Amino acid sequence: MKKIAGVLGIGALFLLASCGPVGNGEEEVKQETADGGEKTSVVSSYNYSDEEYKVLLPYEKSKAKGVVNYETSAARGVIINQIANRLDISEVEEGLRNHSKDVFSPDDYYFREGQMLSSDILYSWLSRYAKAQKDDKGKISEEEEAKELGLNPELNEEEASVEDFRNNPKYLSHILEQDYMTEDDNGDIKLGGVSIALAMKSEYQFTTGGKGPYREEISQDEMLSQANEMAKKIVERMREEEGLGQVPIHIAIYREAKKESVVPGNFVAETTVEKGSSSVGDWKKIKEDNVLFPSDEAEENYPDESQYITAFETKVASFFPNYTGMVGRGFYQDGELKKLIIDIPIQFEGNAEVVAFSQYAYGQIMDIFPNYYDLEMNITSNDQTEALITREHDTKEPKVYILN
Repeated sequence: MKKIAGVLGIGALFLLASCGPVGNGEEEVKQETADGGEKTSVVSSYNYSDEEYKVLLPYEKSKAKGVVNYETSAARGVIINQIANRLDISEVEEGLRNHSKDVFSPDDYYFREGQMLSSDILYSWLSRYAKAQKDDKGKISEEEEAKELGLNPELNEEEASVEDFRNNPKYLSHILEQDYMTEDDNGDIKLGGVSIALAMKSEYQFTTGGKGPYREEISQDEMLSQANEMAKKIVERMREEEGLGQVPIHIAIYREAKKESVVPGNFVAETTVEKGSSSVGDWKKIKEDNVLFPSDEAEENYPDESQYITAFETKVASFFPNYTGMVGRGFYQDGELKKLIIDIPIQFEGNAEVVAFSQYAYGQIMDIFPNYYDLEMNITSNDQTEALITREHDTKEPKVYILN
């Protein structure tokens, strides 16, 4: 296993230091559970960033010094089965958390992975609608009842034609839940709000009659219309779940990238349903874009950043003989670049080459790239990270981390 040299190693130690037993910078609190009960949790006094949420950790007193465990989602693993592009998985989780900050401030709320909607609930909602069928005794089983909860259009896929599939695509891939906890007057932690991301397809793929796969693009207008109707049903159902009747529900719509895309999709709209209400009001447009560099789209829509990338690539190609190319991913909000990630795969023959290349890249970053956005450069060899260079926005000098 590679070791991280220098400041990165110190950072890792700092993060681990916040996970010790109660008494070492941690506070024991009472946390409300999904079924209305109560359990003991701890929350760290430390946080590596004021812009991030503190996370609640369940705590077992029965152990000698207490054991702190991370509480995974009640629907853990569902997202991996539902979203085709792995880049979208990370983007939808991180993006929902970031958009939630405008509704549930990190100053007032703690973060908890979703505990209110189970895997069974999500799978039933994510399926196609189907009319429940009675058994021989005239009764409807729970399994049959669940079929009527499907939010995607009704379709018998075994008998459907190509045209049937085209007219009834699966729009909704996943529903991601995040919980935001707050402290009441008694000092106990309770659910203060929930954020929901609706991951919607931009392209529908299907096979039928042994032929395919067929690919049909879903327009953004059509996607938004479907998401709006689904959101209404989801809110109504959530209000019926124990513990969700009187909390604000923040909903954000995420448009997935195509399956083979090397950049993720983006959020396109959001709204907040006030506590106690089941009415989904107006949607606020979200202007985000994930852009590939170099690409025709980048050159046309973001010429300045494209020029910086080209200048950097020209310098690197002239400096290092084994250079073969790079991939850049820019994240934009309201037309302004917020973060640029550059991946550079190079075949190195020793640590001295890694150090030399990193020093050269450091200088070129200083000379070429403006500092109004976050920058991350990953230098790899044989699919392993050799060096990482980062620079936060509005800071002058990058930080270099050499792995050895």
